[in-house]
Amino acid sequence: MSYFIDRRANARHKSAVNRQRFLQRYRSHIKRAVEDSVNRRSITDMERGEKISIPSRDISEPVFRHGQGGKRTIVSPGNKEFVEGDRLRRPGGSGGGGGAGEGSASNQGEGVDEFAFSLTRDEFLEFVFDGLELPHLERKQLADVEEVRPVRAGISREGVPSRMNIVRSMREAQARRIAMRAPIKRALQEAREALELEEHKDPVLRNPSRVKELRDEVERLEKRLETVPFIDTYDLRYNNLVDQPQPSNKAVMFCVMDVSGSMTQTHKDIAKRFFLLLYLFLERNYEKVELVFIRHHTAAKEVDEEEFFYSRETGGTIVSSALNLLNEVIHDRYPPGQWNLYVAQASDGDNWDDDSTNCRHILSDKLMPLLQYYAYVEITPHAHQALWEEYERVAAHHPERFAMQQIVEAGDIYSVFRELFRRRVVA
Repeated sequence: MSYFIDRRANARHKSAVNRQRFLQRYRSHIKRAVEDSVNRRSITDMERGEKISIPSRDISEPVFRHGQGGKRTIVSPGNKEFVEGDRLRRPGGSGGGGGAGEGSASNQGEGVDEFAFSLTRDEFLEFVFDGLELPHLERKQLADVEEVRPVRAGISREGVPSRMNIVRSMREAQARRIAMRAPIKRALQEAREALELEEHKDPVLRNPSRVKELRDEVERLEKRLETVPFIDTYDLRYNNLVDQPQPSNKAVMFCVMDVSGSMTQTHKDIAKRFFLLLYLFLERNYEKVELVFIRHHTAAKEVDEEEFFYSRETGGTIVSSALNLLNEVIHDRYPPGQWNLYVAQASDGDNWDDDSTNCRHILSDKLMPLLQYYAYVEITPHAHQALWEEYERVAAHHPERFAMQQIVEAGDIYSVFRELFRRRVVA
């Protein structure tokens, strides 16, 4: 059995253990408050924590108290005002008292006290991304993987006590005892037989010095038998563990954003905030996820994070250019047998004439057989155009691996994000 001791340093006058117990107990209340906070604040302001308030009625705990039932005729010691049989007057209603909102100097009626506390950045992000995951994440074959798992690999003479193999150790001890005691027992048996033979001789022929010598030899051999240890450090055997490479769950996320002229600054800001939220989600929950940023207008280009979010380049719209570049990058650097491939695309739905059909063919024939999941976000308050209709045909053939959502305003970002990356229940 393993014991885990939490030795994290607590803040002054605080307990990390009690804090985690509190967060777990009121998880539903805190989660609702966090969702309201996310809708109010900017996505770029997700790095800080949040101050959360919970109504005091929700943090009360049931307690047992002794009621004053039956007749009471007790006069407490030290009482100087009352004697047995006196009747006490009922307290008036005008006195001060506790209760929700009664202690405050206000004429606004009853209120509810609230319990306020602050969530740290990590705690806040934990509630923001609770219940989310990359869909269909699979274990891939070995390829420059550092992920290992300890597996049994026979028996070793060296190890730690927790890995001691009791059965093998006792077996080795028994074999050693048999091997060490056998010659001693044989010599002891011979000495006893010689002593018995000498003692049964005629007293005239008996040699007293020989009898004494044989008795000393028997005693010495018996002591040697007793000194053979029951178990020795030489007998100890340990389960040997070796690190065996394991298939990796590493993944790559392709972030594809439309930066054409039809994308207004408001549309681009919403797209950036969506990808920033995706970036935080991946950074926090996954260690082996790479990000590839692709911007496109009439031509697509792979860029770094800085250029992806802040470049002002613009132009017409040919969405298929981004999908073709995406396909090239996958075949050049990310073999599907070694990587989980994900795509998140943000666009306003506007596209060049007849190019939407090309997008459908590229997705259906080239990309979808390789991808784990494709998430398309269309940022527009207007009716959908040809690109959305073509993507619907792709989604009809891949309902589990192709998802589409519409964002009308900035307040829709978080709810759309949760819908796209919610944890799927495997039947």
